[in-house]
Amino acid sequence: MDMRLTERFMAHLPTLKVDGKRVLIAVSGGSDSLALLDLLVAARVRHALDLVVAHVDHGIHPENGLVAERVQMVSAGYGVPIEVGRLALGAGATETEARQHRYAWLEEVRLRTGADLILTAHHADDQVETILMRVLAGSGPAGLAGMAPQQRRVVRPLLPFRRAELEEHVRSAGLDPWVDPANADPRHQRSWIRAELLPMLRGRLGEVDLNLLRVGQHAAADRAAWDAVLDMLPGLDLRAEAAGISVAAQTLGNYDSALIQATILALARRAGCPLGPTRAQRVISLLRSGSSGVRAPLGGFWTAELSFGRLLIRHAPAEPPPVPWPLTSDEGAGVWGRWRFRWHRAVAPEQQERSALSAWFTLEPLTVRAWAPGDKVRPLGGNGRRLIVRCFQDARVPRSSRRSWPVVTGTRDIVWVPGVCRSADWVPPAGVEALRVDAQYA
Repeated sequence: MDMRLTERFMAHLPTLKVDGKRVLIAVSGGSDSLALLDLLVAARVRHALDLVVAHVDHGIHPENGLVAERVQMVSAGYGVPIEVGRLALGAGATETEARQHRYAWLEEVRLRTGADLILTAHHADDQVETILMRVLAGSGPAGLAGMAPQQRRVVRPLLPFRRAELEEHVRSAGLDPWVDPANADPRHQRSWIRAELLPMLRGRLGEVDLNLLRVGQHAAADRAAWDAVLDMLPGLDLRAEAAGISVAAQTLGNYDSALIQATILALARRAGCPLGPTRAQRVISLLRSGSSGVRAPLGGFWTAELSFGRLLIRHAPAEPPPVPWPLTSDEGAGVWGRWRFRWHRAVAPEQQERSALSAWFTLEPLTVRAWAPGDKVRPLGGNGRRLIVRCFQDARVPRSSRRSWPVVTGTRDIVWVPGVCRSADWVPPAGVEALRVDAQYA
């Protein structure tokens, strides 16, 4: 086993801020992902990593089921728990379809397992191919930066390392990788670039890989500069939001045409939204309309929305609300939709904030559920009962966020809308033992 690679990998990990976290490792069964798994197992004690393997059977190739069994055996040998998904996409599925379904499944597993991050095995050679693909597609400067080391919840720890050294590491570790026939099929653009175009370019231009990586580095520096500018533009008031970001709409709308498009593209990148000039124009048109509550689709469940004087760019999958979920014990944790809840016994404080993400309750049964039109709550410190939708308006929750917002109920009435409104019901006296519940948008 190449200890030099292992040590370089361990030295690189702290730059990604994964230490002490639960991470979901996307393992296809190929050399790259097996190398990532082996390196993370070697690093888990030093970096306090809590590892979970995730393998998805796309249902595209007849051997997919056998590959899943092999990945399960490897994971068991390392003593790492594994989640296996089966998508049944069929042999006609495209690369894009497979990727979209795979990442949607990985995010669902991340939420369900309580993982902080998803780790993938993209490496330097993948980066070269990605940059060349984007050059050929006429990508803008930001696209030429290629894959970021971290994008939202996805982290790519192998980007500094080359395919050949990862393959050698797998051989030295005695692992038996699966070779996906699609990786050599020139009908797929990436495979054609890998198997035919890049070898031809290397024959003529020996430094083509380094030159393409250099292009990516220059573009990444420019992208990072724009990202830093977002926090310094006067009056833009950039804020992190649930599943996205928002800025002051009037300030952005007053920029000239060149600056407004560049700023919108930088905002989308900050949010993790893959946005090009055409869809950026949709956002500009939305700003010009000035109509609160109006939305513009940006592709892939991303939307832009004007709400309470702010432009919001957010990821909003059209998922049905989860079923009601009881908090049945004195201590626990779990996920409801994209929200994560933790609860335990604790002494009640002198007072509670009405719009906090933590609340204390008398020791009675609680249930997390979706809110419904007509639902009301009796606000803490207020008079009478108030419609939940009015509470959302008071808290300036955008319409697109409300559908998936949970409420906590007691035996019958709503006692809490996390981050929006604490009810005056079931409030324990200060200093007595109570049930503390913490909510977090995951």
